[in-house]
Amino acid sequence: MNAPAVLPNKELQAEQLWVQGDGVQLAAYRWGKQNGPTLLLVHGYPDSHEVWLPLVRELAGDYQIIAYDVRGFGASDIPRKRLDYHLEKLANDLEAVIKALSPDQPVHLVAHDWGSIQAWEAVTEPRIQPLLASYTSISGPCLDHVGHWMRDRLKQKTPRALLQVLGQLISSWYIALFHTPLLPELTWRLGLDRAWPQLLRNVEGLRNVPISSSQRSDGVHGVKLYRANFIRSLFTPRLRHTQVPVQLIVPTRDRFVRPQLFDQLQHWAPKLQRHEVNAGHWQLLAEPQQLANWLRKFTAHIQSAAGSNAATRRNLAV
Repeated sequence: MNAPAVLPNKELQAEQLWVQGDGVQLAAYRWGKQNGPTLLLVHGYPDSHEVWLPLVRELAGDYQIIAYDVRGFGASDIPRKRLDYHLEKLANDLEAVIKALSPDQPVHLVAHDWGSIQAWEAVTEPRIQPLLASYTSISGPCLDHVGHWMRDRLKQKTPRALLQVLGQLISSWYIALFHTPLLPELTWRLGLDRAWPQLLRNVEGLRNVPISSSQRSDGVHGVKLYRANFIRSLFTPRLRHTQVPVQLIVPTRDRFVRPQLFDQLQHWAPKLQRHEVNAGHWQLLAEPQQLANWLRKFTAHIQSAAGSNAATRRNLAV
């Protein structure tokens, strides 16, 4: 077996593209092997597509890789209204990127944090599922699944179940902050953007974190994701199933998304593989070797199964 190709920094050059999303223009970027399997990367908050560059460097020698700036982030359009950040519109954007940049083959979707939350909306949408070969989710649950998880724990009324809910609420303190008018935006404008790399070093232990040129804007506008979706999803959760193969990666030292949130995921996504890793919320993105290995194995398995199914269908047609 040939060793995976890892690109040095000087070879990591992106083709920048523009995609018409659901009422917004999205900045998209493409790297790598044009005839290889396609990975679609979706970033979280308060990041842009740049957070994926270490992983792109690991995988661009073997895959075609596409990433885009979510609406409100990076170089993409910034809607002003809270309603423009609903999960439905975010899923429509994701669908538009796939149809524009990978029209002839399903993509292997990879998402982190809020990228993963919005990706679940697409993965559980019947019309979008045929566009997806697989889904790898990192540190971002489906909000509807979380709503059902919380209802189930509260119905149990056992000390363990109630402590699990309380523990997650404590870990999610920042969500209450983001629903406070003006305060989060003011915090970013007063210097949180400049302090962000140091904060990641202190909290996550990450080194050499680059400063994003759009960090302040991303932090200020991205809070609308929380305000537009959390309350309505958690209090009125929908039934959201998928037949897309899912690879769930759970960092056990995640300070924000606790592992127990995914305990019932097999009910919603029966084609599930779960990996736990001793890592923090952003660590796999900054130090992506383990993540790259899991993606290689998972996508190879999916591609092999798809090839076997296609051969079976051809034989049956003869």
